[in-house]
Amino acid sequence: MPILAYPSTLSAAAAAIAAGVLDPVDLTEQVLARIAALNPALNAYISVDADKARAMARSARQGPLHGLPIGLKDLFDLRGARTTAGSQILADRAPAAEDAAAVARLRAAGAVFLGKTNMHEWALGITNLASHFGPVHNPWDLDRVPGGSSGGSAAAVAAGLALAATGTDTGGSIRIPAALCGITGLKPTYGRVSLHGVIPLSWSLDHAGALTRTVRDAALMLSVMAGYDPQDPYSVDVPCDDYLAAVDSVHGEAPMRIGVPREYFWDNVDPDVETAVRAAIDTLGELGATIVPVSVGDVVAVRQASGNVLVADAAAYHESELVDQPERFTPAVYERMSAGLRVTGIEVARARRLGVLWQHRLAQLFDDVDLIATPAVAIPAPTFAAGRDIKPGALTRFTNPFNLSGNPAISVPCGFTPAGLPAGLQLVGRWWQETVVLRAAEAYQTATEWHLQVPPL
Repeated sequence: MPILAYPSTLSAAAAAIAAGVLDPVDLTEQVLARIAALNPALNAYISVDADKARAMARSARQGPLHGLPIGLKDLFDLRGARTTAGSQILADRAPAAEDAAAVARLRAAGAVFLGKTNMHEWALGITNLASHFGPVHNPWDLDRVPGGSSGGSAAAVAAGLALAATGTDTGGSIRIPAALCGITGLKPTYGRVSLHGVIPLSWSLDHAGALTRTVRDAALMLSVMAGYDPQDPYSVDVPCDDYLAAVDSVHGEAPMRIGVPREYFWDNVDPDVETAVRAAIDTLGELGATIVPVSVGDVVAVRQASGNVLVADAAAYHESELVDQPERFTPAVYERMSAGLRVTGIEVARARRLGVLWQHRLAQLFDDVDLIATPAVAIPAPTFAAGRDIKPGALTRFTNPFNLSGNPAISVPCGFTPAGLPAGLQLVGRWWQETVVLRAAEAYQTATEWHLQVPPL
């Protein structure tokens, strides 16, 4: 099978459809054929409804996503489809009666839904090895993990089994698989995209977003998914910016101040990953950005606080299953989630207080810089064997601090190791300033070609 017989990005496919040189039905058929050929090796999808996808393509609504095939992480409700969260407990759940709010927005924009992408069970994990439906394989090396928990979404987009896919990010679950699979992953500001109809992991830390091949595609998805939703108590009524205009106005320059942490974010980083990320930061400097060394403080304490909040929220949501059906969790997920039953009120109170202090520290920092640049993940994708024993912090330590703070953050591909494994650059912005994050990321992608690389399937 050819690498890709159709446009590999949302933006290119949208332009081709608008110009009348690409038909949504033909595009959907080509993507479905690729899923049939490659999903047995990748296991990126839990379920694919080809007939419904074809029907959606035939009657695709006019809109910014007119006729564009995307995947949905199996935390998002899709009307008429089962939502399982990768769990045995929900494997026979009744189909959803209505779309999640973000899915409804995608539907109204003309998107074609291919199916539900695989994920780490209950979204509590970073390898995608733990799923009732089997592990997801990294398309750059089938013996390696794709990252999680949105690993199925990342593998599908990287391998051309979807032009984009939804994801959730509680400790890095969009940015980690984006980095390890060599694609773009955007976590918007906390409260920017509705979580109504999305199975929660942590009410306090969950963010909904998208995984795409390019920054422009991320802006396109955000322009559709973002917006206040009164059905979601965590949604915030803040006006959305014109995200597409922000990336379209970039002309090869990044005239902004980019803070590079002196401490923590460079500790124990794989040398090849560090080389790639530092080179990416240098490129931003060459594009006109002022690179500013900054101090971020005690991030280790922030990470511990984030972990306590996460497992306490998760245990609160899953308390009855943890007590009554422990055998229906995979052992690693049960062990980590049940720890939330033992977190004390004092520990949670301290964690939430530290979260406020961390938000305040970052707000002060963003008075002096426009963005913070770090590696997205400290290491390349681990092998399956290594992934079974890896501690979550090995992959989340650069991402989960910004879940506790709620800041928008993106991971973009910035190079490869000598073994051919992707590395990711993380850019973090001030609350509600996704446009600044997107502009810098787009300037970088305009000047480089890492995002154009396709896995050697």
